[in-house]
Amino acid sequence: MPELSPSLAGAVFARPPLVTTPPLPDHRTVPKPETPDPLSPLSPEDREAFLRFGWGPVVQPRFPTILAAFRHFARTQPEAMAALHQGETITYRGLDAASDRVARVLLAHGVRPGDAVAVYLTRSIGMLAAMLGAMKVGAAYIPQHRGVAPEAALRHIGEVTGARVILTLSHLKAPIPVTADQTVIAVDRIMFDPALDGDRPALPQAPVSPDSACMILFTSGTTGVPNGVRVTHRNLCNILLTAPGDLGIRPGTRVGQILSIAFDMAAWESLGCLANGGTLVIRGDSIQETAEEVDVLIATPSILSSLDAERCRNVRTAAVAGEPCPHALADLWGGFCTFYNSCGPTETTIINTAAPHRPCKARLTIGAPTPNNTVYILDDALRPVPMGQPGEMWAGGDCVTAGYLANDALNAERYRPDPFLGGGRKMFRTRDLGRWTPEGELEHLGRVDDQVKVRGFRVELDGVSAAIEAAPGCVRAVTLKYDNRTLVAFASPATIDAAGALEAAAGALPYYAVPAALLVMDELPRTTRGKIDKRALMDLATAHFGAAGQEAAE
Repeated sequence: MPELSPSLAGAVFARPPLVTTPPLPDHRTVPKPETPDPLSPLSPEDREAFLRFGWGPVVQPRFPTILAAFRHFARTQPEAMAALHQGETITYRGLDAASDRVARVLLAHGVRPGDAVAVYLTRSIGMLAAMLGAMKVGAAYIPQHRGVAPEAALRHIGEVTGARVILTLSHLKAPIPVTADQTVIAVDRIMFDPALDGDRPALPQAPVSPDSACMILFTSGTTGVPNGVRVTHRNLCNILLTAPGDLGIRPGTRVGQILSIAFDMAAWESLGCLANGGTLVIRGDSIQETAEEVDVLIATPSILSSLDAERCRNVRTAAVAGEPCPHALADLWGGFCTFYNSCGPTETTIINTAAPHRPCKARLTIGAPTPNNTVYILDDALRPVPMGQPGEMWAGGDCVTAGYLANDALNAERYRPDPFLGGGRKMFRTRDLGRWTPEGELEHLGRVDDQVKVRGFRVELDGVSAAIEAAPGCVRAVTLKYDNRTLVAFASPATIDAAGALEAAAGALPYYAVPAALLVMDELPRTTRGKIDKRALMDLATAHFGAAGQEAAE
């Protein structure tokens, strides 16, 4: 049985100091003389703003690896509660011992530093023991949510990662596709087994460095085969062990774990909590119930908009990322807690920009670069655009991950040499459009893929959605291109006046950007990762136009 622990929420624990240094070291402000000046297209004023806005502060993360951070709290607060799940609890001492047992079994099965370990399970305390156990042998863990990930995707993941061991839960073993050279281990049967302690010598310390891979995250695969992204300890420590990415988590802070474990933001929840000494509250069936119990909540805007905010007033800090956030939603949550609107794809380690938002703030932005990270607004030729002009966001600095597994062509397309940092550093093409505000924050202008042509005109779909969200009572809106002449929009809740919302949007949009239909529903469908399910919405649009007997192109 798991080790039980009383809540220590009222206890006070020491926390390592945060070390900061000036934000613009000399090597970042002066291009290398032997190369062309990458800032030559800019005026002197824009050059100064490019360097001032685009560079996050230089901050030393509190620990060099996620494992070192967890071990610090296992040593300094062993009886503090590390996690709870549906009545089951475990202390930091208990989780440290449980993950040691998992690590010993992995070593016995030949797992060595640099290997990958598949973690195919559901939300549980066993999930945490599996993740930490893999780290303790110097391996990278690969999280996948059983019951959600298709078998074909799991086979692909096993093939490209070479994972020889799969960690799961005993009741999930049977359906997992396994090759002849793979072993499936039920982590819940070993993590509390005292026979794995015995007279064994201490677990050998694996050579884990900041540049060691910590996890391999796979994209959702909605546009093709899932791609594995190698995330290092340095990448994770840079966001989870510095502000604002640490979200103020400290011993006694209760952090919700509500997201799919395969989603990069789930690492923000789980590792962000354990690396800062907090208590992870792992949800059961109800996201709402968990949200009502925690101090820190991390979600997509779609998930957050589905919650009753009035019942979540105990939340002290909330953060969203993964998709555009409606201004009204940010105003609502920012009115009673510290609310961060953030941005960043998996390849830039969860988020690489963030900003707190309050209702008095007229403009909703995604903030500025997080510590040790950079953001550049570039044109199609990778030249910096004048300040305030739109362009594509490229991310640089310590957030940039080690690249895709077994996909050299995609690596060459999305990861490029960083001419602004130099020194062999890489920058990543986010495919997000943005521009700088005069205050030095970033306005998100949608995805490159969401900038479409309708009737020969360029339309930004997020701008159309924002116009609909301005209608009274509208919580969430999404707009899709149905065909070359037609847009279709969706909004929630079902009680809003669809005709009135469309009429109001028409007053703010050019005629060609007004949707042909606005379909309202109680709640917009979500993917397993908590984002708007655009495939499901397109199916609804097809059914609507067919049932109405319309030609969408009319």
